[in-house]
Amino acid sequence: MNIPDKVINRLTMYHFILDDIREDEKYISSTKFANLLNIDNSQVRKDLKYIDNQDGYRGKCRVGYEVLKLKNKIEECLGFKKTKDVFIVGAGNLGSALAKYDSFQDYGLNVLAMFDKDPKKIGTVINGKEVFDISRVGNLAQRLGVETAILTVPKEYAQGAANYLAGSGIKYIWNFTTCILDVPKDVKVWNENLIGSFLQFTNGNKEK
Repeated sequence: MNIPDKVINRLTMYHFILDDIREDEKYISSTKFANLLNIDNSQVRKDLKYIDNQDGYRGKCRVGYEVLKLKNKIEECLGFKKTKDVFIVGAGNLGSALAKYDSFQDYGLNVLAMFDKDPKKIGTVINGKEVFDISRVGNLAQRLGVETAILTVPKEYAQGAANYLAGSGIKYIWNFTTCILDVPKDVKVWNENLIGSFLQFTNGNKEK
């Protein structure tokens, strides 16, 4: 099923809420989701129809959605249970922080290793992930079957790193840099716009 990016983003937020309350509450209403996320109740119901349409699952009238069942449905719909192995390219502050974010594993994202070109970082271990010389990306990607890389290098090195990744067999790049990458058509890029998200927040804009 083709789910819009904005809906996927909200479904993950619903999952965060469900994960927090699963031990305390059996049901949750669309109104509670809406109040916690400061969005319209109707938007929540529209989003959850993507889950409903999978196999006819519905919330109960005047009761709401069964917490554990909805949590599992979102996991199935978004593929949380299918592990995706990834590399982190750039072992600076941001790359190191992402490597230390253990909750990635709860959503099927498994960081296998990190890469950098700084001799002082190569050979170090960050949260159990060894930092390799970037020249080894291609060999390890092929051996381990990794097609996805998280790019966290400084902006001035981003395009060069992306060129190297594309030439090494990487097909998906999660780009945390502020550089708009120029890559071959068979390489997909997702730009994580941290600055844009911050400006939306400070300007009071609500994503619908």
